[in-house]
Amino acid sequence: MKNTKLIKVFFVLPLAVLLSASVSYGAEPKRLDVPSDVAAPPWLETRAAAQIAAVAELDVFHQFSFSDQLEQSGIRFRNYMTDESGKSWQPVHYDHGNGVAVADVDGDGRSDIYFTTQAGGNQLWKNMGGGKFVDITETAGVAVADPIGVGASFADVDNDGDPDLYVTTIRAGNVLFENDGNGKFTDISARAGLDYKGHSSSALFFDYNRDGRLDLFLTNVGTYTTDVAIPSQTYSGGSGEDIEYEYYVGLSDAFSSHLKPERFEQSILYRNEGDNRFVDVSVEAKLLDMSWSGDACPSDLNEDGWIDLYVLNMQGHDHYYENVEGKYFVDKSREVFPKTPWGAMGIEVFDYNNDGRMDIFITDMHSDMSEKVGPEGEKDKASMTYPESFLLSGGNSLYGNAFYENKGDGSFAEISDQIGAENYWPWGLSAGDLNADGYEDVFIASSMNYPYRYSLNSVLLNDGGKKFVDSEFVLGVEPRPNGQIVRPWFELDCADADRNHRDCKDQSGQIVVWGALGSRASVIFDLDGDGDLDIVTNEFNSEPMVLISSLSEVGQIRYLNVELQGSKSNRSGLGARVAVQVGSQTYTKVRDGKSGYLSQSLYPLYFGLANAAAVDQIEVLWPSGQRQVVAGPIETNKTLVIKEP
Repeated sequence: MKNTKLIKVFFVLPLAVLLSASVSYGAEPKRLDVPSDVAAPPWLETRAAAQIAAVAELDVFHQFSFSDQLEQSGIRFRNYMTDESGKSWQPVHYDHGNGVAVADVDGDGRSDIYFTTQAGGNQLWKNMGGGKFVDITETAGVAVADPIGVGASFADVDNDGDPDLYVTTIRAGNVLFENDGNGKFTDISARAGLDYKGHSSSALFFDYNRDGRLDLFLTNVGTYTTDVAIPSQTYSGGSGEDIEYEYYVGLSDAFSSHLKPERFEQSILYRNEGDNRFVDVSVEAKLLDMSWSGDACPSDLNEDGWIDLYVLNMQGHDHYYENVEGKYFVDKSREVFPKTPWGAMGIEVFDYNNDGRMDIFITDMHSDMSEKVGPEGEKDKASMTYPESFLLSGGNSLYGNAFYENKGDGSFAEISDQIGAENYWPWGLSAGDLNADGYEDVFIASSMNYPYRYSLNSVLLNDGGKKFVDSEFVLGVEPRPNGQIVRPWFELDCADADRNHRDCKDQSGQIVVWGALGSRASVIFDLDGDGDLDIVTNEFNSEPMVLISSLSEVGQIRYLNVELQGSKSNRSGLGARVAVQVGSQTYTKVRDGKSGYLSQSLYPLYFGLANAAAVDQIEVLWPSGQRQVVAGPIETNKTLVIKEP
């Protein structure tokens, strides 16, 4: 398919002016909200009041907030969807959206942001400090302008000390960009052997054989498009530019494709051979995963020194593969995880309760699509309405989020309901210590969009490793700025060309259809260098949110950033386990780069230290197997670079 990215400036006036100047009918097109109450959900204020009252009774620190500072940041990126999520709506996997990844691409010590989109080209924004950004996409050479974009992963694949970039697309070929160290990139996909063409999703870099080079696991969803490519045009709703593009029409029964083996698309394990060359070793490594997978996570879950792999299945059983000394993988799925979410979408592995063991949080999106649920039921598991002939679960599925607590004996206990880890319509999640109290919190990018109702993003504060506390209203993440939770989605001519459209029923003339806003991916990092963690989202068909924390302004915080430099291990230390000891408390993190749904990032490990004045000791278990101890006392509120001996 040859895409033609032709930008034409159709709309340069504010929407109200534009609509009042309609030449087709001489009257302002009518606004149609879909569903009718989408712009003013009757439950929003009630939910907010209840949440704020509930948190007031708890000890978890919450006296800070987030504010969306997109305008102040200078970021002018907008995500665009394909038409199959708008005017030509049908249920197909295009609505899974796009990732957002961060890394210091030019070595200036600040994390830059890379956004992906389905139309109009991806964008790279350089961090200028102080929360300000400039667009360097053109000079960096990383737009990937024509293909339908999906995910992005930063990883130093050649161990030269700078982050390279891998971008996944739908059917147009994935792209590996080599970084020259100054933030300028060269497309080396074909030479590297990583230009796979299919329905790719996430890409995870990890060193499965401990040879010091980062290998790649590429998740492929499965065939959900036809071979018919059609031209289309984005709808800006009066915000500026419309963009012409092409996309493959989705299969009308795309969400039944897990029942059709001829549509399966195997995910791929690539071994890094050095010199920026990769080879497919899926067969050799006995890793032949045919799941409808959008994401995965590498982690040494059995703690034998070799990184294992947990692979999500968005319609069926997840798979857990144990790494046998870097030679091959063994499927231990049902043995270790008897029941997994049926509609798994996002995953994070982190130490929830500071016991030194890695726990697993998985979001389940597709189970929530089986029934219509009101706001009062969003913390409950789904009452599955799909028949077993569609599920093929054999009774071994959970119908909602899962949280697996690592028991330390090779087993995991599923405790999501006990600790409040359920939410509604979740895509990906990002973990980080938002209040710097030493416990990992979670942001879950959640929602559907047109033609569904509005749904919340979730912020779960970790209450001392005992439970999660719903806090999105408490911290100002919800409601969105100025209460704006809808936007113009597309326009219809109900008198003529679009009179048979579903939304033209009982309508006449020209109408503008408004739909719900919603997030798909997120990343948590210290955007402005003030010592607390901020949140950046990639919205679906809209501008991102740049949620800046006020934590550093409301009181003194203690933290430590740890940056790793491998020598025997891969240069970035991906796969390293870091334990920071403060008195009798130890905080443990693994550097896996897993920053959120459809994304992998490179930034320092952030340790919130509560009120600690100093760190007593840091222990690093490198991917090479080498154990390193950094003796204290170590000063807080700084970035500490630890180099592998």
